[in-house]
Amino acid sequence: MNLETTPTEVKQWIDSGTPVKLIDVREVAEHQICQIDGAELIPMGTVPARVSELEAAADDATLVIFCHHGMRSLNVTSWLRGNGIDNCTSMSGGIDYWSQVIDPSVPRY
Repeated sequence: MNLETTPTEVKQWIDSGTPVKLIDVREVAEHQICQIDGAELIPMGTVPARVSELEAAADDATLVIFCHHGMRSLNVTSWLRGNGIDNCTSMSGGIDYWSQVIDPSVPRY
């Protein structure tokens, strides 16, 4: 699995029924501005404390990690892989790019 994937690929996975779990690693204040339906908020700083939960989730679905523009999610994905969770990928461009190419109803900030 690639370290990064595009929002278009993620949407194709969702539409095809591929098991995917969207993980939003932005902060609570950012999440209040906008979110992707069905995504779970796990702020970046809380990921280490929730690694066992993420490991269990990765057994059932590909974890798609995203943030605002894709940098934090790339760091989280690298960290998860370094901790033995290989079934994860970072969504390039983050929620901002998702809003541009997939769902323009998601506010940009």
